[in-house]
Amino acid sequence: MAEAHEAVAFQFTVGAEGVSVNLRYDVFKALIYSGFRSWRRRCRRTLNSFHNTIYPGHPLRGVAWCGLIYTLYTKGHDPSYHIIDWIDTHIFRRYFTTRNSQILACIVFGTGTYFVLIQIRQSILKSLFSYHGWMYQEHGKPVGLGPKIWGGLVKLFIGRNPSLYSYQSVLPHLPLPSLDDTLRRYLRTVRPLYDDTEYHQMEILAEEFKRTIGRKLQRYLWLKWLVSSNYVSDWWEKFVYLRGRSPIMVNSNFYGLDSAYIRPTTIQSARAANIVRATMQYRVRLDHEDISPLMVQNMIPLCSSQYERQYNTLRMPGKEADTIVHYSDSHHIAVYHKGRWFKVYVFYEGQLLQPSELQIQFDEILRDSVEPAYGEEHLAALTAGERPLWAEAREKYFSSGVNRASLEVIERAAFILVLDDEEYDIGTLDAESSVINDKKKSEVFDAYARSSLHGKGYNRWFDKSFNFIISKDAVAGINVEHSWADAPVSGHMVEYVLKEDIAHLGYDDIGNTRGVPRFTALKPIKLKWAISENCNELIEKSLAQATKLYNDVDLHVYIQDIYGKGFMKKCKLSPDAYIQMALQLAHYRDSGRFNLTYEASMTRLFRDGRTETVRSCSIESRQWVKSMEDSNISKTERIQLLRLACDYHQQQYRDAMTGKGIDRHLFCLYVLSKYFNMESPFLQRVLHEPWKLSTSQTAATYDEKHLKRLMVENPDLVKKYGIDEKRNLSPCGGGFGPVAADGYGVSYVIASENLIFFHISSNKSSPETDSKRFGQRICQAMKDMRDLFEGDIQSNKKI
Repeated sequence: MAEAHEAVAFQFTVGAEGVSVNLRYDVFKALIYSGFRSWRRRCRRTLNSFHNTIYPGHPLRGVAWCGLIYTLYTKGHDPSYHIIDWIDTHIFRRYFTTRNSQILACIVFGTGTYFVLIQIRQSILKSLFSYHGWMYQEHGKPVGLGPKIWGGLVKLFIGRNPSLYSYQSVLPHLPLPSLDDTLRRYLRTVRPLYDDTEYHQMEILAEEFKRTIGRKLQRYLWLKWLVSSNYVSDWWEKFVYLRGRSPIMVNSNFYGLDSAYIRPTTIQSARAANIVRATMQYRVRLDHEDISPLMVQNMIPLCSSQYERQYNTLRMPGKEADTIVHYSDSHHIAVYHKGRWFKVYVFYEGQLLQPSELQIQFDEILRDSVEPAYGEEHLAALTAGERPLWAEAREKYFSSGVNRASLEVIERAAFILVLDDEEYDIGTLDAESSVINDKKKSEVFDAYARSSLHGKGYNRWFDKSFNFIISKDAVAGINVEHSWADAPVSGHMVEYVLKEDIAHLGYDDIGNTRGVPRFTALKPIKLKWAISENCNELIEKSLAQATKLYNDVDLHVYIQDIYGKGFMKKCKLSPDAYIQMALQLAHYRDSGRFNLTYEASMTRLFRDGRTETVRSCSIESRQWVKSMEDSNISKTERIQLLRLACDYHQQQYRDAMTGKGIDRHLFCLYVLSKYFNMESPFLQRVLHEPWKLSTSQTAATYDEKHLKRLMVENPDLVKKYGIDEKRNLSPCGGGFGPVAADGYGVSYVIASENLIFFHISSNKSSPETDSKRFGQRICQAMKDMRDLFEGDIQSNKKI
């Protein structure tokens, strides 16, 4: 079978005896299966699109409605007020018999009225989803009559069994804030950062902007808001991501790590096979749209548009701007191992390969001792360096011949699999004991995180939507290109893959995949390259850029397992707000001043929504941090100030989620000012303020029902791996590179009740930062915050 894939479909020769035709049956069979699969895929997408168009209606209910109309009409009860008679007389009677024309008239009237009813229902849903008062409801307080009525109406109109994209047409558009509100909120956020003189100057700049070009830019932005589904997302993708000319490695791509508590096998090929099978299984579910959309409070859907480009996608380099290219389908993945690139088919005769069949192919790659072709080992460094250099090399050396064919294999792959030749013996975390002072484990985690973020600069294809990385001892990681989607989308996939890998597919007692291959294994195809010396010079130049960049990254994973969200909830504080305040305290102690702080929030309550900024450094957080450094202030006062700071942070977060953020609005006004060549000192200053502390929370779970179902279906694997509430399949989270040259990037995941991972990045070249030191600052801040509440919690327990 492998030879058939490498051969052409037919060969013919012309000789003295005439024309000789040699047909390859296997190839034609593969082409037929491929064509059938593509045809079936197109039909399924058409049907899904139709279902989504009429959701929350259903075709069967439409048929039932037409049947009801016809029944009433034949019984002498005309529900159309003679419209059916008019349709019958003027359209169908001249072509059909009386009975048939009446049936057709009833069908036309029934279909039309059903679509009108669906449109009314969709409009009502869109209006209901535009209400966000429920988000501002205080926990622990009784729900008012208004929110109760709203919730009842949502449940009445929302429909059942939605597919992934069912709610896209009823999601509201991101609202455009008023200029006055945005400027007022902006000035409040910078007050704790400036002294009186600097703040007064900023007030003058803001007022001048409002009086001069601000109103005009706002009107132009209103026109864009009027004609687009989301006035931010296209410009955000274009100018923040695709126009960037610096390397996307470290600066844009982010990473994710493996499960925290369970290591199911140490056999690299077996883990790779299960991961690939589960990942492709997830793609099949995406194609079928049978993944339920994420819902807030099981009522409010989040936008699913970012899922569309998860697979078969790459960021193609350009000299001035990159482009995102998405292919409709792919039957293979690209695999990198020890400097060689391979094409591995994941489908056979229209069926997705089983893990045991995939493992045979990966074992063959691991056994292969063929040396890389000239220039092949470091080839992927082109995707790690500066974008214009890669665009130049791609155009000059990869636009024709064998290089183009091999590059297309990589770029058209569903995703990239990297079989690393390094080991990361991170072991497993013990749910009962602390590893906070385990220096060795900390160092191993740091090396593992660095490998996932940047590797060696040449062993990750950074342009692809994602690279799954499997170490020599079967520890998994992922590197994700950022422009096509935000972290929660890939996080949802990783959660699904890890659960399927461990709680469904599983491994045998030796650590190999389970099951027996159904046929002779396909063979991986080694890609061929013809790299010239001039091309190799560009490769090595790009590698030098990448090496300089990643050698400057100071990455540290701080594992907080003394306490977690369980304690925070007992304090009656939001875990996210609590952690943000801990970061404010830690950063103030580290730098000696207050700095502009970025926390990513999502705007996926709206169509095509991506992110908004929450400015965590506030007047309230500054007052609380100051109180923690003032020995004259009592614990009671500190707790009160902390509660005020957390409450205001939650208020900001809610505002950002509901379209009342600051930074995306100002960003769009800035883009317009550049389009119209209007200079604004205010916008220039706002858009160039450095984010000395950039933070992001990664969700620990997206679909709890999935794991519960797998645990019921596979009790043997649950027992084998000891999966329970404490030893769950929560990932170790992930992180990103530093945003500012002299600042920190902090990503955190609340993995369980008593486990939080902090992924801290900074630059070694900055004398102001040190990631391990900052991890210690976070540790101390968390301890100090716990000490504030321990007495109160113990008192409440006694009561």
